[in-house]
Order: sequence, then structure tokens, then C-alpha cells
Amino acid sequence: MGFLRLAVLYTALGLFANTAMADTAALEALREGDMKKLMFHAEPVAVSEVEFGHLDGTTHSLEEYRGKWVVLNFWATWCAPCRKEMPMLANLQEEFGGDDFAVVTIATGRNSPQGIKRFFEEINVNSLPLYVDPRNGLASRMGVMGLPVTLILNPEGQEVARMMGEATWDSDSAKAILRMLMAGS
Repeated sequence: MGFLRLAVLYTALGLFANTAMADTAALEALREGDMKKLMFHAEPVAVSEVEFGHLDGTTHSLEEYRGKWVVLNFWATWCAPCRKEMPMLANLQEEFGGDDFAVVTIATGRNSPQGIKRFFEEINVNSLPLYVDPRNGLASRMGVMGLPVTLILNPEGQEVARMMGEATWDSDSAKAILRMLMAGS
């Protein structure tokens, strides 16, 4: 999508934004390529409060991200599509990350701590958290049936969109969708 077309479309569609969430039809119009798999919910959905871990042994919850837009990615070291999209998620975190936005990656299921660390070192990613859900507690409560699965959470900590399968998370389409969501909050 050309920059000018994207800018015009983004500006025009921005008129449809409200304080809760940008208009679903406007958001869907921004989906191109593999982002067409991103499904928006008619109403935000509550997320699980099940805790998950960090490789350093600490315990965490999604509540820690309240107040931010979150791209929440469930992945595994043995999942080829997961490994392919991880650098793109890191790029997204590096560009958007801050007080209002975070990419949260959670290795779910059987993933050795050494394998996770080695993979992040191999792809030179240090901007993403080393979270783990070894017993699939959070993943199963969130309805994650395969990998990768990526959810978008609003600042209230509710799921507003979900994608099953890999995506180019640093694409113009993904960025335009996230900008519109963040502008509507």
C-alpha cells in the first residue's frame, strides 16, 4: 500500500473512531495481506487472570499491562511460524513500545529455558520479555488451541482482536491498525 494512500485512508477512517474502540468496519478496511486473518470482536472480551512466569523465576499477570495497548503473542520454540514472526514482533515493540503500548510474548507449553534464550540470542532480540506458560494455564484459559496466536488487548485489559497463525506484525497494515486503535482510546 502506498504511503499516500495509507495516509489518506488512515485519516479518513480516523473520523470513525470513538472513545471505546475504533469502528470495526474502519479497522477491517485497513487489513491487507496476512493481516486479513485478524478478527475484531464486536465487544471487548475479558481476559484470564491466570499468572505466567518469567525465565528469571518471577510470576506475572496481564494486569501489569493495564493502561497499555498490548499485542499478546503465544508462541513456542518448536513452532516454525512462531519463530518466523518473532523478529517482526520485536520490530513492532521497538517502534511502538512505551507508556501506551507493549508487545508481550509468552512461550507456552514445553520450551526449555536454554532454547528460548538461545533463540532470542540467534535472532538478536532483546526488546521482548522472556515469559513462559509451561503448563499452558494461561493459554488454555485464553482459548489458544494452536500456535501462534496473537491477541490485541485494549488499555482496560480486554481482548479486542485475535489472529490465529503467523503475520507480518511490522507491516504497514499492522501498524495502521494499531495506530487507529490507539487513536480511538
